[in-house]
Amino acid sequence: MFKRSQICPEVIGIMRNYTCSGRNSKATLLVVAALALSLSGCGKGMVAQGLGGPTVTRVESNELPAPDGQTGSNQAYVYKIGPFDKLIIDADGLMPERRLTVDGSGNITLAITGVVHVADLSLGEASEKIERQLRQAFVRNPQVAVNLDESVSDFITIDGEVKQPGNYPMASGMTLMRGIAAARGASEFAQLREVVIHRTVEGRQMIALYDLGAIRRGAYADPALYPNDIVVVGDSPGRRLLQQIVTISPLLISPLIAVLQTRN
Repeated sequence: MFKRSQICPEVIGIMRNYTCSGRNSKATLLVVAALALSLSGCGKGMVAQGLGGPTVTRVESNELPAPDGQTGSNQAYVYKIGPFDKLIIDADGLMPERRLTVDGSGNITLAITGVVHVADLSLGEASEKIERQLRQAFVRNPQVAVNLDESVSDFITIDGEVKQPGNYPMASGMTLMRGIAAARGASEFAQLREVVIHRTVEGRQMIALYDLGAIRRGAYADPALYPNDIVVVGDSPGRRLLQQIVTISPLLISPLIAVLQTRN
């Protein structure tokens, strides 16, 4: 834990405001601590220890990496079919549109092709595989489209001050804004400057603090979401506390990215 003499007055002021406001969830306090250090100019390269157990280290980056560590244009989530996902199969007149559930072994069964193993394939790859098996069954020029009806294997969690918190199916192109929209949007008094994404990146627990208003204004990109992400929209304690919100200027131009490490 830092001694008071090691912390700049600006840091103390920011952390006092957040503590007094009642927004004292563990994740929020950890992120605010790192943010406060970065704002003061005295915390660059420092690690805050003992705040709620883990240590939090700021990462010099303006984006949260993908689970495999990709950044920038290399970030791209492609949905892969998993067991018990529900698919819609359209075979262009060869058979009625079918809604099928992938079994526990990753297979679906069609009248003409029989069993088709589709687990770990993208929707396009599954379409091509069914077409190949139809050609093997002497169907000429088959046209097959496989679409996702519902995914139970890949999901994200949206929690906190949203109208409908819960787990939501993951789909290609899912972003923070779209995820919150899936949860019916933020609640009336939600603190939009405290939107946190929790993610495991190459085995490390990482968190990122976003200002949803800045994203809406186009100040920085709407971040991509990945399966197993947890999004927490910071709760507001009520109208009477709105005047106590701390203005966090760096979040207006980039998010705060940090790594959490649990002490043994």
